[in-house]
Amino acid sequence: MPAFKYSKLRARIREKFGTEGEFAKALNTSQVSVSRKFNDKTQFTSDDIKTWCNVLEIPIKDSGIYFFD
Repeated sequence: MPAFKYSKLRARIREKFGTEGEFAKALNTSQVSVSRKFNDKTQFTSDDIKTWCNVLEIPIKDSGIYFFD
């Protein structure tokens, strides 16, 4: 079971991109890479968080509610 719940982050991805696959394309990465982060197989780096927030139009000051629930 993942250490964090990413329901708010996943909802934002669906709102902005429709699917995680389309979001992955916007990040220029694979859907597998995105999935591995959601399943705690790889960790989010500070650069990941900044990039994801930028692409998802989330203010950095609000990142905690999306990434650390």
